[in-house]
Amino acid sequence: MGQQTVVELTNMCMITQGDKVLVQDRLDPDWRGLTFPGGHVEAGESLVESVIREVKEETGLLIRHPALCGIKQWEFDNGKRYMVLLYQTAQFSGELRGSAEGRVFWMRRADLDPAATTPDFADMLKLYSDERFSELTYKPARNGLLKCFF
Repeated sequence: MGQQTVVELTNMCMITQGDKVLVQDRLDPDWRGLTFPGGHVEAGESLVESVIREVKEETGLLIRHPALCGIKQWEFDNGKRYMVLLYQTAQFSGELRGSAEGRVFWMRRADLDPAATTPDFADMLKLYSDERFSELTYKPARNGLLKCFF
């Protein structure tokens, strides 16, 4: 029997409206920049319930039918695994508003500048746009981290 692994589950959701995506300008100094809304899965929640709640808290929008389109993950030196479940939807209602996490606004996806986004946002976009890949895993390498797309 194998060793158990502690996993921290989080989520992120790309909400689309035509050629625009909803972005959040994160205020957290450790993870600053444009990204999609999301957060942690809480005890007792399903994975889908958690992304619906997080999006509502951070944007004011109530999303419907979020579709899982990928997973980003890595393992810490202590063996703990961090997983981000990547969802997308074009179905939502409500009035857009920001939160303590940062302001939110619509922008054309084509206008997303990698210099203005969170550190690995461009890698995550690959999971949202390329159906050949559903997982991004970071593995330790001699000179940092190795990005592996599956």
